[in-house]
Amino acid sequence: MAEGDALATHIFGVQLGGYTVESLQEVSGLTVEEDVVEVFQVTATGRPLIRKQPGAQKGGEVTLTRGLDQSDELSKWLNETLEKGAVSAARQNVTIEIKDTEGNTVRRMQLMNAWASRWEGPSLKAGESTAASEKVTLTFEEIKVE
Repeated sequence: MAEGDALATHIFGVQLGGYTVESLQEVSGLTVEEDVVEVFQVTATGRPLIRKQPGAQKGGEVTLTRGLDQSDELSKWLNETLEKGAVSAARQNVTIEIKDTEGNTVRRMQLMNAWASRWEGPSLKAGESTAASEKVTLTFEEIKVE
């Protein structure tokens, strides 16, 4: 990839623990955020001074959209949290990789201690010919961008 070329964001992969999640359509809501701490002080001349500095990093959420199919791994994991309520057993590190056109990983995001906090099923409509898809919202404690 030549310097200055933008990445083709349609080439990506998601790994859940040691398993690759199949048939993904979209990953959205991927953000890194940290608290902003305001420090109020007074200068030697008595003038008020406000300084802002970084605080603790926040956890976040990311949404995976995938075609509703026979794929098994993600469904098993969803059952651990959404049906059994076993959040501590279901916490997994999730890796999202953006790849270049040759399949080399260019950017990697690791979501630490992620678990499924929401599942949204497909919209069903008589006569509709669109593919059925599901959305899974993952809540994570920490993100590492490499």
